[in-house]
Amino acid sequence: MSTTIATKCVHIPADKDVKDVYGAMSYPIYQSATFAHPGVGQSTGYDYSRASNPTREYLERTVAALENGSDALAFTTGMAAITLLMELFKPGDHLVIDSDLYGGSIRLFQYVSEKNGISFTKVNASRGEVEAAIRPETKAVFLETPSNPTMRVTDLEELSGITRAHNLLLIVDNTFLSPYFQNPLDLGADVVVHSGTKYLGGHNDTLAGFLVTKDTEIAEKLRFLQKTTGATLPPFDSFLITRGIKTLAVRMDRANASAGRIAEWLRERPEVTKVYYPGFADHPGHDVMRKQARGFGAMISFELRDKDFALALLERVNVISYAESLGGVETLLTYPYTQTHADVPEDERIANGITDRLLRISIGIEDADDLIADLEQAFAAASK
Repeated sequence: MSTTIATKCVHIPADKDVKDVYGAMSYPIYQSATFAHPGVGQSTGYDYSRASNPTREYLERTVAALENGSDALAFTTGMAAITLLMELFKPGDHLVIDSDLYGGSIRLFQYVSEKNGISFTKVNASRGEVEAAIRPETKAVFLETPSNPTMRVTDLEELSGITRAHNLLLIVDNTFLSPYFQNPLDLGADVVVHSGTKYLGGHNDTLAGFLVTKDTEIAEKLRFLQKTTGATLPPFDSFLITRGIKTLAVRMDRANASAGRIAEWLRERPEVTKVYYPGFADHPGHDVMRKQARGFGAMISFELRDKDFALALLERVNVISYAESLGGVETLLTYPYTQTHADVPEDERIANGITDRLLRISIGIEDADDLIADLEQAFAAASK
């Protein structure tokens, strides 16, 4: 029987020994580092938790099902997932990447991957600049859509046609929309990246990362590398992310609806000079988003009249918290210039619109009227 993604979030088939024998509604935490062998040369299927653990495996099956992949791998953080992904490449390889990415990804590429002999060319993927940057040694294209923090939207079906023609991997970070709103593998991507810390976990209480693929060969390589390097998600964290996923649909629907209202409110404020939100009909990527996603997400970036006003606003919100991260039940206000994108070279920050006047807000599940009221009082207080 086919099920919608909302139902998949709640009902992923568990192992028979748990569901059929004990009737457990929640998959248990197998908090064990190692597993006993029934005999010499025999295994229960689990030997050592770095290589495999039942709780983590259940979570991985869940995420693979949500992204319509054949396999998913769970990591200690999103950055651990991307770090391992880069082990698919060797010295001399080249990647084309979007210039507007999470600052941690750019830091990894610039200070670790380049040291290891991998080179990168930054482009605006949403403007069709990828193909011109491809070289004979290019192996992959890496991007986010929408991008962090200026919400660039790239047509994944169109781009996947280019990557297939050049025999390249297409890697898409889907953290901003989650599998509830967008499934890049269905649009031609080869690997999907998630910071599970964000919408999948959804409660700002644990860290996690994921790589998802449909390709068996890629999955086998990633499994070998994960077992070898060891950044696998522990059992208790796997349980927390599994629990968070059960409410993914209702959280995303609520936050998505509130974000539309708040983006419109921000656009009417005289102190706001620009709002980055793909739900606006005049956003350059609006039509692409309508085609390839089931919602516009709950992320908004907005530019204020000057730096002093931006800093004052951060300190005057009450219901909203001034904090890094995104995707949790709480609404968070972030200053990309000194937080998420502080390690991006300043000239690149400015070129991408990440100025000292830009704020990013992750809408949570609070009542939208309460969030707007908090913003109203914060704007009034900051104006004084």
